[in-house]
Amino acid sequence: MDWIQGIQNAIRYIENNILEELDYDEIATQAYVTSFYFQRAFSVLCGFTLGEYIRNRRLTLAGVELSSGTDKIIDVALRYRYDSPDSFTKAFTRFHGIPPSSAKKEGATLKFIAPLKIKFKLEGGNVMDYRLETKEAFNVIGVERGFNSDTAYADITKFWYEHFENGNGKYICGMFGISYGYNSNTHMFNYMIADSIQDKGSLPDGFITKEIPAKTWAVFPVKGAIPSALQEVNSKIWSEWLPNCHEYELDGNINIEMYSEGDINSTDYYSEIWIPVKKK
Repeated sequence: MDWIQGIQNAIRYIENNILEELDYDEIATQAYVTSFYFQRAFSVLCGFTLGEYIRNRRLTLAGVELSSGTDKIIDVALRYRYDSPDSFTKAFTRFHGIPPSSAKKEGATLKFIAPLKIKFKLEGGNVMDYRLETKEAFNVIGVERGFNSDTAYADITKFWYEHFENGNGKYICGMFGISYGYNSNTHMFNYMIADSIQDKGSLPDGFITKEIPAKTWAVFPVKGAIPSALQEVNSKIWSEWLPNCHEYELDGNINIEMYSEGDINSTDYYSEIWIPVKKK
């Protein structure tokens, strides 16, 4: 089964089980990838996280039921996996702009998000550079923080700003941004701002070391200002390269961004995205 069909199967599984407790690992299984990579691909391709999609679909359906039925608000809240009427009311109001009680009134305006249908437009002729590199295990040193997959993009950007604002850039300049250690139960993963281990001298408390395992990496060069250039290449990896790559598949829950020295706002700035792969 190919990548495109796998993604579509995963979305179908979500819709068929929208009233159940959805397990992210099981959703990713439908696409034949790990939960870590499924969530990254989903966010890139769809523009919102897997958690946001599930939540918005449930609130859409809850709005339909309240506007057309006689069920009590508490019954609808429990049906759509909310622990209490209060938590349901807050989420419903944030999404629809009106409380659940108003949705039951005639003429109420509600938001509607239809079931997602991913359509890939795969066209030839576009140049996308990459190379395969087999690297031995190597060690890095830096600072680490845990992030929720639903809010990681914005929070990781803040993490980088804090790193330099706190003066830690003089110890760790940030050659690598490394994502790893995804926990499917908590939807958390670790992110590390790191350099290769060299003679760093005395470091403040809080710095850690990590071994990056030996892997074959698909390395994608990126040229342009960060983060827009990085996001553009990342999107192409998931929407163009991976669906058409029939010899390799993903290998492990780790993703690396490599940053060069220079002005990250420059149109000539160079960076890379490393994706671990293995032969099918």
